[in-house]
Amino acid sequence: MSERGAKLIEEAMSLPPAERAEMAERLLDSLDPAYFDQIDALWRKEVEARINEFDRGEVEAIPAEQAIAEALRKARR
Repeated sequence: MSERGAKLIEEAMSLPPAERAEMAERLLDSLDPAYFDQIDALWRKEVEARINEFDRGEVEAIPAEQAIAEALRKARR
């Protein structure tokens, strides 16, 4: 990221959450729709890989409540 971009990010992070959300939405809206097709394709590939790992017994599932609690705990750090 350029120095200018880093400065803009730093300034944006000081805005209230609602303003940051609006800014993020406007930036995403400015991107080429083909970019989102690429992201969707990558996510599909990732999801399929994770399902296959689960089906092969390579990963273990945990209850949703536990996963959410852990995610919230990590987000609060």
